[in-house]
Amino acid sequence: MADGAAELDHMEVQLQNNNTRWENTDNQAWDDTTATGKLFECSRIKALADEREAVQKKTFTKWVNSHLARVSCRISDLYADLRDGYMLTKLLEVLSGEQLPKPTRGRMRIHSLENVDKALQFLKEQRVHLENVGSHDIVDGNHRLTLGLIWTIILRFQIQVIKIETEDNRETRSAKDALLLWCQMKTAGYPEVNIQNFTTSWRDGLAFNALIHRHRPEIIDFSKLTKSNATYNLQQAFNVAEQQLGLTKLLDPEDVNMESPDEKSIITYVVSFYHYFSKMKALAVEGKRIGKVLDQAVALEKLMEQYELRAAELLAWIERTVGLVSNQTFANSLAGVQQQLQAFTTFCTLEKPVKFQEKGNLEVLLFSVQSQLRAQGRRLYVPSEGRGIADINKAWTRLEKVEHEREVSLHNELIRQEKLQRLAQRFDHKAGMREAWLGENQRLVAQDNFGYDLPAVEAAMKKHEAIEADVSSYEERVQVVVELALALEAEGYYDVRRVSAQKGSILRQWGLLTELVAARRARLEQSLALQTIFQEMVYMIDWMEEMQAPLLSREVGKHLLEVEDLLQKHALLEADVAAQNERVQALNQGALKFCELEGYQPCDPQIIRNRVTHVQTCLEELCQRAAQRRTELEASRQLWAFFQELEEAEAWVREKEQILASKPCGKDLRSVLQLSGQHKLMLGELGGRRTQLHQAVKKGEQLLATQCPGAARLQEKLREVQRHWKKLEEVTGTHQQKLQEALSFYQFGAETDDLLAWLQDTYRLASSDDFGHDECSSQALLRTHAAVVQELEQHRAPVLALRAQLARLAPQHHQVLDVQIRIVEVEQLYGEVAEVAVLRHQWLQDALAVYRMFGEVRACEGWLDEKEQWLSGMHVPQQLDDVEVVQHRFESLDQEMNSVMGRIVDVNETVQQLVEGGHPSASEVQSCRDHLNGRWNRVVELVEQRKEHLSSVLRIQNYLLECTEIKARIREKRCAVESSQYSSGDLGNVLALQHKLSAMEAVLVVLEPKLLELQQEGEALATAHPAQALTVLLHFEEISEEWEALKRTLQGCEDSLSVASRLQQFIQDLDNFLTWLVKTQAAVASEELPSNLAGAERLLSQHAALKEEIDRYEEDYTKIQAASDLLALEEADVPCLSLQQWLQKLDVGWNKLLQMWENRREALVQAHIFQLFLRDVQQAEAGLYKQASTLAHAELPTTVEAVEKAIKKHKDFITAMELSAPKTMLALRAGESLVRQASPYSERAQEEMAALRDKSHRNFQLAQEWMQQLNDHLDLQRFLQNCHELADWMGEKRLMAGDQAAKPHARWLRHQALRAELAQNREWLDKIEQEGQQLMEEKPELAGSVKKQLEEIRQCWVELEGTSQARAQQLFEASKAEQLVQSYADLDKRLVNMEGQLQAVDAGASLTTVNNQLKKLQTMESQMEEWYREAGQLQAQLASLPLQPASKEAVDEKQNAVGTRLVRLIEPLKERRRILLASKEMHQVCHDLEDEISWVQDRMPLATLRDPGSSLQAVQHFIKKNQNLRRELQVHQPRVAEVLERAGALASMKSPEVAGMRLLLEKLRELWGALQEQTQQRQHLLDATYQVEQYYFDVGEVEAWLGEQELLLMNEEKGKDEQSTLQLLKKHLLLEQSIENYEETVAQLSRQCRALLELGHPDSEQISRRQSQADRLYVSLKDLAEERKAGLEQQYWLYQLSREVGDLEHWIAEKEVVAGSPELGQDFEHVTVSEAPADGS
Repeated sequence: MADGAAELDHMEVQLQNNNTRWENTDNQAWDDTTATGKLFECSRIKALADEREAVQKKTFTKWVNSHLARVSCRISDLYADLRDGYMLTKLLEVLSGEQLPKPTRGRMRIHSLENVDKALQFLKEQRVHLENVGSHDIVDGNHRLTLGLIWTIILRFQIQVIKIETEDNRETRSAKDALLLWCQMKTAGYPEVNIQNFTTSWRDGLAFNALIHRHRPEIIDFSKLTKSNATYNLQQAFNVAEQQLGLTKLLDPEDVNMESPDEKSIITYVVSFYHYFSKMKALAVEGKRIGKVLDQAVALEKLMEQYELRAAELLAWIERTVGLVSNQTFANSLAGVQQQLQAFTTFCTLEKPVKFQEKGNLEVLLFSVQSQLRAQGRRLYVPSEGRGIADINKAWTRLEKVEHEREVSLHNELIRQEKLQRLAQRFDHKAGMREAWLGENQRLVAQDNFGYDLPAVEAAMKKHEAIEADVSSYEERVQVVVELALALEAEGYYDVRRVSAQKGSILRQWGLLTELVAARRARLEQSLALQTIFQEMVYMIDWMEEMQAPLLSREVGKHLLEVEDLLQKHALLEADVAAQNERVQALNQGALKFCELEGYQPCDPQIIRNRVTHVQTCLEELCQRAAQRRTELEASRQLWAFFQELEEAEAWVREKEQILASKPCGKDLRSVLQLSGQHKLMLGELGGRRTQLHQAVKKGEQLLATQCPGAARLQEKLREVQRHWKKLEEVTGTHQQKLQEALSFYQFGAETDDLLAWLQDTYRLASSDDFGHDECSSQALLRTHAAVVQELEQHRAPVLALRAQLARLAPQHHQVLDVQIRIVEVEQLYGEVAEVAVLRHQWLQDALAVYRMFGEVRACEGWLDEKEQWLSGMHVPQQLDDVEVVQHRFESLDQEMNSVMGRIVDVNETVQQLVEGGHPSASEVQSCRDHLNGRWNRVVELVEQRKEHLSSVLRIQNYLLECTEIKARIREKRCAVESSQYSSGDLGNVLALQHKLSAMEAVLVVLEPKLLELQQEGEALATAHPAQALTVLLHFEEISEEWEALKRTLQGCEDSLSVASRLQQFIQDLDNFLTWLVKTQAAVASEELPSNLAGAERLLSQHAALKEEIDRYEEDYTKIQAASDLLALEEADVPCLSLQQWLQKLDVGWNKLLQMWENRREALVQAHIFQLFLRDVQQAEAGLYKQASTLAHAELPTTVEAVEKAIKKHKDFITAMELSAPKTMLALRAGESLVRQASPYSERAQEEMAALRDKSHRNFQLAQEWMQQLNDHLDLQRFLQNCHELADWMGEKRLMAGDQAAKPHARWLRHQALRAELAQNREWLDKIEQEGQQLMEEKPELAGSVKKQLEEIRQCWVELEGTSQARAQQLFEASKAEQLVQSYADLDKRLVNMEGQLQAVDAGASLTTVNNQLKKLQTMESQMEEWYREAGQLQAQLASLPLQPASKEAVDEKQNAVGTRLVRLIEPLKERRRILLASKEMHQVCHDLEDEISWVQDRMPLATLRDPGSSLQAVQHFIKKNQNLRRELQVHQPRVAEVLERAGALASMKSPEVAGMRLLLEKLRELWGALQEQTQQRQHLLDATYQVEQYYFDVGEVEAWLGEQELLLMNEEKGKDEQSTLQLLKKHLLLEQSIENYEETVAQLSRQCRALLELGHPDSEQISRRQSQADRLYVSLKDLAEERKAGLEQQYWLYQLSREVGDLEHWIAEKEVVAGSPELGQDFEHVTVSEAPADGS
């Protein structure tokens, strides 16, 4: 960026200096050529700078977008879109590949500055020098610095990385020079392409096309391009680069095809080509390297493939073998496992050794391959993954591991099968025993002989329970058989189907037995349930016969209590019947269910139905009699209850009549209210009694309708009760009327007194003379008075209604004088209070108005004083700012005056109201109002005066200020015009002055209307204010003078600019054209001829650019001619020379320029064609020279690989020669073209063509000869290589044949492999001989060396075959002898080992040890059989082998030793088996004795237990346990007998072990007898204890029941009244009946006691004592029941007597009240009512 910024700064400085120089040359002569040239230079440089800036902007924008496209971003305006720093940060991240700080997302300038600072800071960290560039420059959109920043980024990240070292001096150039050198190198040899810079060298577009053609010749036909068609060339190159190469089109043809292309833009575009082609070249180099590596790897591919194939086959065999050996699936039988073990042994001894030998051969092959690679100096061959020697060894190790695991698994499986075989034998034995037992018990439980009554069925049930106990105890033994079968199934026993079938059979028989037992129990339970129901039916029939007697009684009771007592007893009887009914129904349903049973039926269904029918008939008859009895008792209770209800109603009516007759009406309001409340209660009670009476009457009528006994008495009682009730209702009505009249009178008096008292209090308040001392107190008094008036109005209606209320009172009350006097007082006092209240309200309102008026007057006068003082002392200022402040204060004053005026209006209205109302202070109030109004009017007049004065001053000040401002503006514009007067012939000054005048005219158009308005306003102010008129008019006159002066100045400027502008423009155009003409003529007149192609292309390009420039300036020439004619007509003043002289020079120079250009073009074209020819010749000669040099230095290689490589390389060389031939032909055709055109360079062209043809022909001939030599040498080297390989192999095998280090057998195996290889490689020898013969025939010159090599190979092969045959026979005999000796030695070693095992005779200390010894013995016997067969096989092999005497002697010795040992081991094995079997039998018997002893000892504690139990439940539990124990003994008896029998048979033997067995035998007999005896004794003990505990339990229940009943009888409750006492008496009768029924239970208990005493039980004394205690309790309970019954009866009689006495006393009291009442009656009716009871009585 520093370079770009410096360049742009330099251009601006030059432009400023040129402008300064043009301004200082006013007086120079117009014919001064230097002045004209400088003027042209200035304008031209500026135009070039603008054009370059536009091109750079476009190029840099496209370049930035090409990189931002990677992150999906784009910019449209380089200057605007980089301002916020966001796109700049993204660009740097893409170019550097680093992460910059995240940009700030904001639109403010500070955010943009922050983002740009981040980007610039990153560039500084990358050591990029930024000169005079700040973040504000980029944010402000500075074009020059923005472009410089982008150029700096391009230099740093695109160009700086380019470094090219030259081949001559190895110097490193700068990035720009390196890029230029790269372009020159790539375009070297292309016609008319000469790159010397990054500007004009690229104008014609050939350079771009050459770069693309150099790297991608298929996409551009360079031969069709011409230098003259630059636009087409550029367009094609840019389009191809964009479409085919993917390079962004940074430039357009018009950006390059110009006079001075922008260097930076072109560099930017060319750099993209450099990076693209550099990457393509790197990829091509990598491809060639890979090809060479692949060629080198083919050499040893066959050997490696052979190794790979054999290794793969071996590994595949290992994998297959591992899969087979690792298979852990074994035969599921002992014989099958033994066969698998034999097959595995065969694999280990026969198949595996062959593969082991093959593994060794594979190692030899790999060693051979590695040796050859090492000899050639190449990297050692590494087998493919998984096929190396290490991998094969690992696989072999895995095979051996799997082999070992297989062997171990086979042995384990063999042991497992032996174990399963023994387990199956045990299962068969136990299964037979269980099947026999199950069959016997099934026959037992199939019998049904239960009996036909309840005791017989119960006995059958007990027998069945014993059978069930025996079956349940046998379940464990059945489970043992099942567990054995499951164990065999779990272990996979081979005959598991038979075992499962037998197990299933046992389980089915067991299930059948359990089902039979359950079915028999079900049948027993059915029989037991049915017999139980039959027994219950008998009990129910007996009970129903007992219940018939109470239901047949005819007694229905003589009074209500007796009837209710009978009903209670009957209800208890019905409850018993209902309960028994449910029981009978349940029994019947239970019995009938047995009729519906399918299958087994415990009884004949007809018998069951007959019994059910009989029970149901008895029950229905009992229920019917109970219902009849209840109907009779209910009718009796209803009649007596109705009589009692009537008596109670009659007594209540009489009582109420007496009370009403004796009650007064009250003396005051309180007593009347109290009596009224009592009367209301009485009325409510009367209503309730009325309903009850009506119901009783209806009930009586119903009873009368039924014609029950006592109907006449019932009817008479009903009439009497109705008569008393009617009389009571009449008395009640009269008493209620009297109470209502008294209440109304007393209420009227109380209300009148209250009203009078309130009126007196209100009159005192209304007549008060307090009207308040200020506004607040007056308002409070007025509110209080308003409340009083409201209350007074509310009491108006009650006062007026007093006389009406008095009229409504009873006659005896409204004639009272005191009442009438009080009414008059109330009415008079109410009228007085109303009048006083109206007057006081008016007085209070007037006082409040006066107080309010005086307050407002004082407030207004205070404000008026303040404002009068301010207005009187105010002075209006003359300064505008002060005047505005005063005006603002007057605006605030207006608002205050409006507020005060409203308050004054309110005061006037208040005063008017007071005056009209005749207020006592009316005159004082009027004078106060007049004074306030006068002061207000004075203040208003003063304010208006001050406002008018202030307004006039403000208008004048504003006018003067505006005049001053406009005058200053006009003077400023005039000064600006005068300072810009036309003073020189500079065109820039003329244009600037014209712009200023245009702006000035626009300003004048705006100012003119303002001047007119200002004049009118000034005249108005002068008229309104004569004193200030002179000042106002004087200011406007000054403005007018300035305005006229400005107009004059503008007119002068316009006149002077008219001609000067046109003349200045013509002079400048003419000067520019002449300067260009002189420079172009000098360029065209150059005599320079090119010395190389680049120079020729450069000169042609420059010459074509001159022609384009001349064409562009032709239009300028025409314009100058026209302008000169116009100036001549205007007679302009032209200094120094006349206009015609300038035009003549112009015409001559223009024609001369055109002719010079044509001559120069012809010379340059000829030179360019010749230089192209020379370039092609030089390129072709350089290639031919390299080819000749390569062929001259070629040498024959010494190995096959080297020869093949040389042939391939030479083929590539010939291909390259053929590809370069078109270039030679192209150069020759170009030379022939020059000769045909008679070019001045034709002779030199012919010389170059002849030399080129000779070199090309000679090179092709040498190449063909060398190719033939290489092919011949390849055949020879291949033959020699095959011979050497075969010789090396034979040498290696001779060493193997003579190896004596290994054992004979190993040597024999190795020699067999060698012979197999010899037979296999015989074809190899024949093939070599055939190749040698063919080679000698085709190439006789090689016959000597080939024949010699063949003879050597044949000699070596014959020697190797002879040695191999002799060695094979020796090794075979030695191997066989060694194998026989080794086999006999191994067999002898195993026999010795077995002898040692048999010598250690151990009969075994336990059954497990003996079983293990037997297993080992069986294994030994099997091994002996195998070894015997093996000895026979070895003897057969020995007889068939022709061995040497020494070998045969050694083998015979081993054979004799083995035979002797085999014979010697037979007897020890037999003796060993006999001893072990005897020991096993002994240990088995001892083991069974110990098991039985343990079984007996486990059950002995239970049999010898002395605790019979401390409770009935405990005794029952012990009895059940003892019964189970006895059943177990019974079941276990056969087993014990069998063990004892076996032990007795062995006891007669004489052996140390037998002594221990005898002790166990005696111990078992003793324990078994003791267990049976103890069990029997414990059963007797438990039976006796059970009887005692059962007695104690029954005695305890009896005592508990007696105690409960005693507590009930000892209850002191005797009833609170007659009814409760009757209830207690009924309960006692029931309890007494229960005690009587319990006598049978006590008798049964006594019989149990006597039975225990007869047995002589140890606790006889305690039993007798408990029985005596129970008897005493029962006797005392009966006595206590008699006593309580007598007490309750006495209590009940006492309550009856008390009730009757109370009724009598109540009746007497009522009569006394009636007879002693002082009330004689108020009238005749009252006296009649009072006399009625007496008459009635």
